[in-house]
Amino acid sequence: MEISILMDEHGMKAAGITTAAVAPDHGMTSLTFPGTVVTPPHQLRIVAAPAGGLVEAMLVGADETVSANQPLAQVRSPDMVEAQRQYLAAMSDETLASDKLRRARMLFEGKALPERELRIAESEAAIARSRLDERMQILLLMGMDKDDFEALRSSRTIVSTLVIRSPIAGAIVTRHAGAGEQIKSAAPLYTVGELDPLWVNIQIPAHRLATIAVGSHVSLPAYGVEGKIIRIGRTVDQSTQSAMAIAEISGSSGRLRPGLAVTANVRIDQGSMSVAGKSWSVPSSSVVRHRDLSWVFMRSGNGFRARPVQVISETDRGVAIRADFKSSDEIATRGVLALLSELVDADKED
Repeated sequence: MEISILMDEHGMKAAGITTAAVAPDHGMTSLTFPGTVVTPPHQLRIVAAPAGGLVEAMLVGADETVSANQPLAQVRSPDMVEAQRQYLAAMSDETLASDKLRRARMLFEGKALPERELRIAESEAAIARSRLDERMQILLLMGMDKDDFEALRSSRTIVSTLVIRSPIAGAIVTRHAGAGEQIKSAAPLYTVGELDPLWVNIQIPAHRLATIAVGSHVSLPAYGVEGKIIRIGRTVDQSTQSAMAIAEISGSSGRLRPGLAVTANVRIDQGSMSVAGKSWSVPSSSVVRHRDLSWVFMRSGNGFRARPVQVISETDRGVAIRADFKSSDEIATRGVLALLSELVDADKED
Protein backbone atom coordinates (compact mmCIF):
# COMPACT_ATOMS: atom_id res chain seq x y z
CA MET A 1 0.00 0.00 0.00
CA GLU A 2 1.58 3.24 -1.20
CA ILE A 3 0.18 6.77 -1.52
CA SER A 4 1.56 9.17 -4.14
CA ILE A 5 2.29 12.77 -3.17
CA LEU A 6 2.80 15.17 -6.09
CA MET A 7 5.53 17.77 -5.50
CA ASP A 8 8.02 19.52 -7.76
CA GLU A 9 11.50 20.82 -6.96
CA HIS A 10 10.20 24.30 -6.08
CA GLY A 11 7.75 22.80 -3.58
CA MET A 12 10.50 20.70 -2.03
CA LYS A 13 12.73 23.72 -1.53
CA ALA A 14 9.89 25.75 -0.08
CA ALA A 15 9.12 23.02 2.44
CA GLY A 16 12.81 22.47 3.28
CA ILE A 17 12.72 18.84 2.17
CA THR A 18 16.01 17.04 1.64
CA THR A 19 16.61 13.41 0.68
CA ALA A 20 19.30 10.78 1.20
CA ALA A 21 19.89 7.25 -0.05
CA VAL A 22 18.89 4.36 2.17
CA ALA A 23 21.76 2.32 3.65
CA PRO A 24 21.64 -1.45 4.20
CA ASP A 25 21.92 -2.55 7.83
CA HIS A 26 23.82 -5.86 7.88
CA GLY A 27 24.81 -5.92 11.51
CA MET A 28 23.24 -7.25 14.68
CA THR A 29 20.75 -5.17 16.60
CA SER A 30 18.87 -5.75 19.81
CA LEU A 31 15.34 -4.99 20.90
CA THR A 32 14.56 -4.34 24.55
CA PHE A 33 11.40 -5.72 26.18
CA PRO A 34 10.11 -6.19 29.74
CA GLY A 35 9.97 -9.70 31.16
CA THR A 36 9.35 -11.74 34.28
CA VAL A 37 11.39 -14.68 35.56
CA VAL A 38 9.33 -17.82 36.24
CA THR A 39 9.95 -21.46 37.06
CA PRO A 40 9.12 -23.74 34.09
CA PRO A 41 5.84 -25.55 34.88
CA HIS A 42 7.36 -28.99 34.26
CA GLN A 43 9.96 -28.28 36.96
CA LEU A 44 7.38 -27.71 39.72
CA ARG A 45 6.19 -30.47 42.04
CA ILE A 46 3.34 -30.28 44.54
CA VAL A 47 4.17 -32.23 47.69
CA ALA A 48 0.86 -33.37 49.21
CA ALA A 49 -0.06 -35.39 52.28
CA PRO A 50 -0.99 -38.91 51.12
CA ALA A 51 -3.08 -39.37 54.27
CA GLY A 52 -5.06 -37.04 56.51
CA GLY A 53 -4.00 -36.10 60.02
CA LEU A 54 -2.31 -33.48 62.18
CA VAL A 55 0.79 -31.69 60.92
CA GLU A 56 3.30 -32.21 63.72
CA ALA A 57 6.23 -30.42 62.11
CA MET A 58 7.14 -28.50 58.96
CA LEU A 59 10.83 -29.26 58.66
CA VAL A 60 11.85 -26.71 55.99
CA GLY A 61 10.89 -23.13 55.23
CA ALA A 62 10.09 -21.16 52.08
CA ASP A 63 13.02 -20.55 49.71
CA GLU A 64 15.08 -23.24 51.43
CA THR A 65 17.12 -25.57 49.22
CA VAL A 66 16.24 -29.26 49.54
CA SER A 67 17.64 -32.50 48.18
CA ALA A 68 15.75 -35.44 46.71
CA ASN A 69 14.14 -37.66 49.37
CA GLN A 70 14.81 -35.10 52.12
CA PRO A 71 12.16 -35.10 54.91
CA LEU A 72 9.91 -32.05 54.60
CA ALA A 73 7.13 -32.63 57.14
CA GLN A 74 5.78 -35.02 59.77
CA VAL A 75 2.07 -35.84 59.96
CA ARG A 76 0.42 -37.83 62.75
CA SER A 77 -2.12 -39.77 60.76
CA PRO A 78 -5.02 -41.93 62.01
CA ASP A 79 -5.48 -42.92 58.36
CA MET A 80 -1.99 -44.42 58.38
CA VAL A 81 -2.74 -46.33 61.60
CA GLU A 82 -5.95 -47.72 60.10
CA ALA A 83 -4.15 -48.73 56.90
CA GLN A 84 -1.57 -50.65 58.95
CA ARG A 85 -4.33 -52.36 60.95
CA GLN A 86 -6.00 -53.44 57.71
CA TYR A 87 -2.66 -54.74 56.41
CA LEU A 88 -2.15 -56.85 59.53
CA ALA A 89 -5.69 -58.21 59.19
CA ALA A 90 -5.06 -59.04 55.54
CA MET A 91 -1.79 -60.74 56.49
CA SER A 92 -3.63 -62.92 59.03
CA ASP A 93 -6.32 -63.78 56.47
CA GLU A 94 -3.64 -64.71 53.93
CA THR A 95 -1.89 -66.97 56.45
CA LEU A 96 -5.18 -68.74 57.29
CA ALA A 97 -6.07 -69.13 53.61
CA SER A 98 -2.62 -70.56 52.84
CA ASP A 99 -2.91 -73.08 55.69
CA LYS A 100 -6.38 -74.09 54.53
CA LEU A 101 -5.09 -74.60 51.00
CA ARG A 102 -2.18 -76.68 52.23
CA ARG A 103 -4.54 -78.98 54.19
CA ALA A 104 -6.92 -79.21 51.26
CA ARG A 105 -4.12 -80.37 48.96
CA MET A 106 -3.04 -83.03 51.44
CA LEU A 107 -6.60 -84.34 51.76
CA PHE A 108 -7.11 -84.22 47.99
CA GLU A 109 -3.93 -86.22 47.42
CA GLY A 110 -5.24 -88.76 49.97
CA LYS A 111 -8.54 -89.02 48.08
CA ALA A 112 -10.31 -87.61 51.17
CA LEU A 113 -11.47 -84.31 49.59
CA PRO A 114 -13.35 -83.68 46.36
CA GLU A 115 -11.66 -81.56 43.68
CA ARG A 116 -14.36 -78.90 43.99
CA GLU A 117 -13.35 -78.18 47.61
CA LEU A 118 -9.69 -77.90 46.54
CA ARG A 119 -10.55 -75.34 43.86
CA ILE A 120 -12.52 -73.29 46.39
CA ALA A 121 -9.52 -73.29 48.75
CA GLU A 122 -7.20 -72.22 45.91
CA SER A 123 -9.55 -69.38 44.99
CA GLU A 124 -9.79 -68.17 48.59
CA ALA A 125 -5.99 -68.23 48.95
CA ALA A 126 -5.53 -66.22 45.71
CA ILE A 127 -8.06 -63.61 46.89
CA ALA A 128 -6.31 -63.34 50.26
CA ARG A 129 -2.90 -62.85 48.60
CA SER A 130 -4.35 -60.20 46.30
CA ARG A 131 -5.91 -58.35 49.24
CA LEU A 132 -2.60 -58.46 51.13
CA ASP A 133 -0.71 -57.06 48.09
CA GLU A 134 -3.33 -54.32 47.79
CA ARG A 135 -2.90 -53.30 51.45
CA MET A 136 0.87 -53.29 51.02
CA GLN A 137 0.62 -51.00 47.99
CA ILE A 138 -1.64 -48.62 49.90
CA LEU A 139 0.94 -48.32 52.69
CA LEU A 140 3.74 -47.67 50.20
CA LEU A 141 1.64 -45.06 48.37
CA MET A 142 1.07 -43.33 51.70
CA GLY A 143 4.82 -42.91 51.91
CA MET A 144 5.55 -45.43 54.64
CA ASP A 145 9.30 -46.00 55.07
CA LYS A 146 10.60 -49.41 54.04
CA ASP A 147 12.15 -49.91 57.49
CA ASP A 148 8.81 -49.16 59.16
CA PHE A 149 7.08 -51.51 56.75
CA GLU A 150 9.52 -54.32 57.51
CA ALA A 151 8.98 -53.75 61.25
CA LEU A 152 5.22 -53.89 60.69
CA ARG A 153 5.44 -57.15 58.74
CA SER A 154 7.94 -58.90 61.04
CA SER A 155 6.99 -57.65 64.52
CA ARG A 156 3.57 -56.05 63.90
CA THR A 157 4.88 -52.67 65.11
CA ILE A 158 2.46 -49.87 64.12
CA VAL A 159 3.74 -46.30 63.60
CA SER A 160 1.47 -43.27 63.76
CA THR A 161 3.75 -40.65 62.18
CA LEU A 162 4.05 -40.22 58.44
CA VAL A 163 7.22 -38.58 57.06
CA ILE A 164 6.69 -36.54 53.88
CA ARG A 165 9.77 -36.36 51.63
CA SER A 166 10.82 -34.19 48.69
CA PRO A 167 10.41 -35.93 45.30
CA ILE A 168 13.16 -33.83 43.65
CA ALA A 169 16.16 -31.66 44.43
CA GLY A 170 15.35 -27.97 44.26
CA ALA A 171 14.01 -25.12 46.35
CA ILE A 172 10.82 -24.58 48.31
CA VAL A 173 8.73 -22.25 46.18
CA THR A 174 5.63 -22.18 48.42
CA ARG A 175 4.73 -23.53 51.85
CA HIS A 176 1.01 -24.29 51.93
CA ALA A 177 0.50 -25.46 55.53
CA GLY A 178 1.82 -24.93 59.03
CA ALA A 179 2.52 -26.99 62.12
CA GLY A 180 -0.61 -27.78 64.12
CA GLU A 181 -2.99 -27.77 61.15
CA GLN A 182 -5.48 -30.58 60.62
CA ILE A 183 -5.25 -31.63 56.97
CA LYS A 184 -7.12 -34.00 54.71
CA SER A 185 -5.68 -36.58 52.35
CA ALA A 186 -4.04 -35.02 49.24
CA ALA A 187 -3.81 -31.59 50.91
CA PRO A 188 -0.79 -29.67 49.52
CA LEU A 189 2.07 -29.02 51.94
CA TYR A 190 4.83 -27.60 49.73
CA THR A 191 5.59 -26.61 46.16
CA VAL A 192 9.14 -27.60 45.21
CA GLY A 193 10.79 -26.25 42.07
CA GLU A 194 13.98 -26.93 40.14
CA LEU A 195 15.50 -23.48 39.56
CA ASP A 196 17.86 -24.29 36.70
CA PRO A 197 17.07 -23.62 33.94
CA LEU A 198 14.58 -20.77 34.43
CA TRP A 199 12.22 -19.14 31.96
CA VAL A 200 11.75 -15.45 31.22
CA ASN A 201 8.28 -14.52 29.98
CA ILE A 202 8.94 -11.62 27.59
CA GLN A 203 6.15 -9.30 26.44
CA ILE A 204 6.55 -8.67 22.72
CA PRO A 205 4.37 -5.92 21.16
CA ALA A 206 2.32 -7.27 18.27
CA HIS A 207 4.05 -5.07 15.69
CA ARG A 208 7.45 -6.51 16.75
CA LEU A 209 6.51 -10.19 16.48
CA ALA A 210 7.74 -10.53 12.89
CA THR A 211 11.26 -9.60 14.01
CA ILE A 212 11.48 -12.32 16.70
CA ALA A 213 12.14 -15.98 15.94
CA VAL A 214 12.56 -19.15 17.94
CA GLY A 215 16.27 -19.48 18.67
CA SER A 216 16.90 -15.72 18.90
CA HIS A 217 19.62 -14.83 21.39
CA VAL A 218 18.43 -13.20 24.63
CA SER A 219 20.54 -11.44 27.26
CA LEU A 220 19.76 -9.88 30.64
CA PRO A 221 22.53 -7.27 30.97
CA ALA A 222 21.70 -6.38 34.57
CA TYR A 223 22.36 -9.98 35.65
CA GLY A 224 25.04 -11.08 33.18
CA VAL A 225 23.14 -14.10 31.86
CA GLU A 226 22.13 -15.26 28.39
CA GLY A 227 19.71 -17.66 26.78
CA LYS A 228 17.49 -18.10 23.76
CA ILE A 229 13.86 -17.91 22.71
CA ILE A 230 12.27 -21.37 22.87
CA ARG A 231 8.62 -20.48 22.25
CA ILE A 232 6.54 -17.60 20.89
CA GLY A 233 2.87 -17.25 21.82
CA ARG A 234 0.23 -17.69 19.14
CA THR A 235 -2.26 -15.27 20.67
CA VAL A 236 -2.16 -11.54 21.48
CA ASP A 237 -3.48 -10.10 24.74
CA GLN A 238 -6.29 -7.66 23.95
CA SER A 239 -5.48 -5.25 26.75
CA THR A 240 -1.72 -4.96 26.12
CA GLN A 241 -1.62 -5.88 22.42
CA SER A 242 1.41 -8.04 23.09
CA ALA A 243 2.27 -11.72 22.84
CA MET A 244 4.38 -13.80 25.20
CA ALA A 245 7.77 -15.13 24.14
CA ILE A 246 9.57 -17.56 26.43
CA ALA A 247 13.35 -17.48 26.82
CA GLU A 248 15.23 -20.26 28.59
CA ILE A 249 18.13 -19.19 30.79
CA SER A 250 20.59 -21.76 32.15
CA GLY A 251 23.40 -21.43 34.64
CA SER A 252 22.21 -18.29 36.40
CA SER A 253 23.89 -19.47 39.64
CA GLY A 254 21.19 -17.91 41.78
CA ARG A 255 21.37 -14.48 40.13
CA LEU A 256 17.87 -14.95 38.75
CA ARG A 257 14.92 -15.72 40.99
CA PRO A 258 11.31 -16.53 40.09
CA GLY A 259 9.11 -13.45 40.21
CA LEU A 260 11.91 -11.05 39.27
CA ALA A 261 11.02 -8.29 36.79
CA VAL A 262 13.79 -7.90 34.21
CA THR A 263 14.68 -6.08 31.02
CA ALA A 264 15.53 -8.50 28.20
CA ASN A 265 17.55 -7.72 25.09
CA VAL A 266 16.57 -9.86 22.09
CA ARG A 267 19.17 -9.93 19.33
CA ILE A 268 18.00 -9.60 15.72
CA ASP A 269 20.27 -10.85 12.94
CA GLN A 270 19.64 -8.42 10.09
CA GLY A 271 21.95 -10.21 7.68
CA SER A 272 19.87 -13.38 7.78
CA MET A 273 16.71 -11.68 6.46
CA SER A 274 15.39 -12.36 2.97
CA VAL A 275 15.62 -9.75 0.22
CA ALA A 276 11.91 -8.92 0.59
CA GLY A 277 12.45 -8.35 4.28
CA LYS A 278 15.90 -6.70 4.11
CA SER A 279 16.84 -4.29 6.85
CA TRP A 280 17.79 -0.69 6.15
CA SER A 281 19.23 2.03 8.34
CA VAL A 282 17.56 5.45 8.07
CA PRO A 283 17.63 8.65 10.16
CA SER A 284 15.07 8.90 12.95
CA SER A 285 13.57 12.00 11.30
CA SER A 286 12.65 9.95 8.22
CA VAL A 287 10.02 7.82 9.94
CA VAL A 288 6.55 9.13 10.88
CA ARG A 289 3.44 7.52 12.38
CA HIS A 290 0.05 7.57 10.65
CA ARG A 291 -2.94 5.25 11.07
CA ASP A 292 -0.98 3.12 13.55
CA LEU A 293 1.66 2.45 10.89
CA SER A 294 5.21 3.67 10.37
CA TRP A 295 5.85 5.49 7.06
CA VAL A 296 8.76 6.84 5.03
CA PHE A 297 8.60 9.04 1.91
CA MET A 298 10.50 7.64 -1.07
CA ARG A 299 11.52 10.01 -3.87
CA SER A 300 9.77 9.42 -7.19
CA GLY A 301 9.81 11.15 -10.55
CA ASN A 302 6.92 13.51 -9.80
CA GLY A 303 7.26 13.84 -6.03
CA PHE A 304 7.21 11.17 -3.33
CA ARG A 305 5.57 7.86 -2.56
CA ALA A 306 4.51 7.34 1.07
CA ARG A 307 5.39 3.74 1.93
CA PRO A 308 4.56 1.86 5.17
CA VAL A 309 7.55 0.10 6.75
CA GLN A 310 8.23 -2.13 9.71
CA VAL A 311 10.39 -0.59 12.42
CA ILE A 312 12.79 -3.18 13.81
CA SER A 313 14.75 -1.11 16.31
CA GLU A 314 15.43 2.48 17.29
CA THR A 315 18.74 3.82 18.61
CA ASP A 316 20.42 7.19 19.00
CA ARG A 317 22.07 6.66 15.61
CA GLY A 318 18.87 6.06 13.71
CA VAL A 319 16.11 3.58 12.95
CA ALA A 320 16.39 0.09 11.49
CA ILE A 321 13.45 -0.68 9.23
CA ARG A 322 12.40 -3.66 7.13
CA ALA A 323 11.18 -2.79 3.65
CA ASP A 324 11.58 -3.68 -0.01
CA PHE A 325 14.03 -0.96 -1.10
CA LYS A 326 16.88 -0.80 -3.57
CA SER A 327 20.20 0.77 -2.61
CA SER A 328 19.57 3.53 -5.17
CA ASP A 329 16.30 4.63 -3.56
CA GLU A 330 16.20 7.93 -1.71
CA ILE A 331 13.90 8.96 1.13
CA ALA A 332 13.05 12.28 2.70
CA THR A 333 15.21 13.08 5.75
CA ARG A 334 14.16 16.69 6.46
CA GLY A 335 10.91 18.56 6.00
CA VAL A 336 9.04 15.31 6.64
CA LEU A 337 6.21 17.06 8.54
CA ALA A 338 5.15 18.81 5.34
CA LEU A 339 4.96 15.43 3.60
CA LEU A 340 3.03 13.97 6.54
CA SER A 341 0.47 16.76 6.15
CA GLU A 342 0.14 15.92 2.45
CA LEU A 343 -0.25 12.24 3.36
CA VAL A 344 -3.08 13.00 5.81
CA ASP A 345 -4.86 15.13 3.20
CA ALA A 346 -4.47 12.47 0.51
CA ASP A 347 -5.76 9.84 2.91
CA LYS A 348 -8.89 11.92 3.60
CA GLU A 349 -9.61 12.25 -0.11
CA ASP A 350 -9.45 8.46 -0.49
